[in-house]
Amino acid sequence: MRFHDRNEAGRELAKRLLADPALAGPDARPVVLALPRGGVPVGWEIAKALKAPLDIVLVRKIGVPCQPELALGAIVDGETPELVINEDVKSSVEASEAYIEAESAEQLREIERRRAFYLSGRPPVPVRGCTAILVDDGIATGATMRAALRATRRRGPAKIVLAVPVAPPESIEELKPEADQVICLHAPWGFAGVGQFYADFHQVSDATVAALLQERS
Repeated sequence: MRFHDRNEAGRELAKRLLADPALAGPDARPVVLALPRGGVPVGWEIAKALKAPLDIVLVRKIGVPCQPELALGAIVDGETPELVINEDVKSSVEASEAYIEAESAEQLREIERRRAFYLSGRPPVPVRGCTAILVDDGIATGATMRAALRATRRRGPAKIVLAVPVAPPESIEELKPEADQVICLHAPWGFAGVGQFYADFHQVSDATVAALLQERS
């Protein structure tokens, strides 16, 4: 399965969600929470189809020293920031607590910058008692999504649904305990990266994210 772009992936996910009365029925009270930046166009299509508000969960990867693309963990904003560390990676690279603390602080500063730009002071959409649908354009290792799921759980939703177009099967299995329901349209073996499943995988701009959030707020 290959998607033309993130909008098409969002429309395909929306079809699956609309087919489930528990998610699209009048009692579901869905709230779509997207991971910027790539998850926002996907989430925008879902929110439009479900007539639901769209918000973001700001997650920042904590990279390995001297190899920032390799995820040591991730941190999510909130009243109490949620930090998730991959202990296997931490052991293999011998990352110190001082490094993790300093990198977490730096990523939290970036999260605050992005929240101010994306939302222009608008408060987070309440999710307590609602069906929180967490969305991204795909999952690789799952570190950032795991942090997002755990942070969202602490906000008191009635149900958490993880909805993504594509992810490796092992990542989906590892994330299932973190959500009440998982919807993944394509979970291929031999997964090399999210971008291989899109014809158009251009970087989503900050301005696009802000505009889409404003439209569905």
